[in-house]
Amino acid sequence: MGLYREEDLRAQSVRGVAERMAMAARTAPKGRGIDNLAIAIVDKDGIRQISAKMVEMADREDLPGFRRDAENILHAEAMVLLGAKLNAVGLKYCGLCGFKNCAERNEHPDHPCAFNTVDLGIALGSAVSVAMEARVDNRIMYTVGMAVRELKLMGEDVKVIYGIPLSAGPKNPFFDRR
Repeated sequence: MGLYREEDLRAQSVRGVAERMAMAARTAPKGRGIDNLAIAIVDKDGIRQISAKMVEMADREDLPGFRRDAENILHAEAMVLLGAKLNAVGLKYCGLCGFKNCAERNEHPDHPCAFNTVDLGIALGSAVSVAMEARVDNRIMYTVGMAVRELKLMGEDVKVIYGIPLSAGPKNPFFDRR
């Protein structure tokens, strides 16, 4: 008789949700149809590596929230990373980023185009809606993204990054935090 216990299937199930989240983020609407997103899924080994970097950053910069989040993500079965490259979309008239137009913004390549961050926000919303529909606990964490950026896991050109740890345990470890 084939008997499959939930606890034996949990990691595989959460990984499947992470994959659907990645697809939801990829297909989310993007300004002018330009895709500047980077998307990845992290397994338990990667989560431990990111957690260690977060602890290092917490100690180096005196950031207790980074240490707290580093401990929290160790409860995740998988983690989705969403990032944006900082590329202007080529508008003659906009100014949403604070510069007159994309040409002026391009003189400051480390400054995000408003469309980069808005597109990333829409993708994050699409991704977490998939987790919510699957009843998988999650939280969008900038602290994870800062560690991922420092580790250069998503490449040099991805500058704005968020992590979404995923857990399917009896209690959400990402909201009841110390």
